[in-house]
Parts: sequence; C-alpha cells; structure tokens
Amino acid sequence: MTTAVYPGSFDPVTNGHLDLIRRGAAIFDRLIVAVATNVSKRTLFTPEERIAMLEHETSDMATVEVQRFKGLVVEHVRANGAHVILRGMRTLSDFEYEYQMALTNRSFAPDVETVFVMPSQAFSYLSARLIKEVAALGGDVANLVPPVVADALIARLQQDPQQSISPMPD
Repeated sequence: MTTAVYPGSFDPVTNGHLDLIRRGAAIFDRLIVAVATNVSKRTLFTPEERIAMLEHETSDMATVEVQRFKGLVVEHVRANGAHVILRGMRTLSDFEYEYQMALTNRSFAPDVETVFVMPSQAFSYLSARLIKEVAALGGDVANLVPPVVADALIARLQQDPQQSISPMPD
C-alpha cells in the first residue's frame, strides 16, 4: 500500500488543488492532504476552516484524508508511514522552488521521494494567492474555487475588506 502526503496551506482550496487531489488519489492507495500550520504566514482562513473546506470537497474520495500538521513535512510523512510527497508543478518558477524543497527534504529524509504532477491545463495558472487578490478586488472567483469556498471568501472579505493577503507563495 503506497501512501502519499500532499502538503500545503490550502488558503483557500482551489479547483487546481482539487484536481491534484483527485489525480493523486488515482495514483496512490492512500492520499493524506496535510494542511500546514505556519505561524509566520498570515492566512485568510484558520487551519480548522481550511480543513473543513477540504473535508467537504473530498468527502466522496474514500482514499483521501485531511490532516493538520505543523513542523517539517518529512516528519509528518514518516509519522503516517508514507514515503512519498505529492507536489503540483505549474510553472518554471514553481520548478525552482519545488526542486529546492525536494532536495532539502531528501537531505533530512533520504527514504522520502517527492513526486511532481503537472496540473490539468485548465488549472495551470491558478494559485490561492491570485484567487484571494481577485476576490478582495471584487472579482468573480466562482469558476476558480468550489462554491463553498467562494461563499466563504466573500463572507470573510465582507467582514474585513482590508484583510491582509499574504504575499508568500501557496
């Protein structure tokens, strides 16, 4: 049984994330979607809210589970008996960042492999950061995120129109 961990902030979960989750679930026997808790990164949604959105959107995927994690990804991978990290690769700039992360992870855990999956063409340009920016400016993101997420984005941004949006990559 091959278990993979797909880590990320998922702030918010996008249709691109869900595409990668579906494809990862088809490749691996078990896929853990690991929601990062990063105190240095200001997020729009709490970890609990992000987990709830992901659980809602993956409820029909029997081999997918959503977990919260804090700390090194490789430690979470090992704690779950996994040996694979699943990552999406959209652009050349993603490649540079992901390549560096994969090599760093390998230096801590030589037994953990990183598998890169290209997004479906329809989602190759999507990023959570971009979606938050568009939503904050009043743009329609309904075709970029699931309906539950679109509603949550609108509600959150109406509560605090000056909500800071993190410039860090997602």
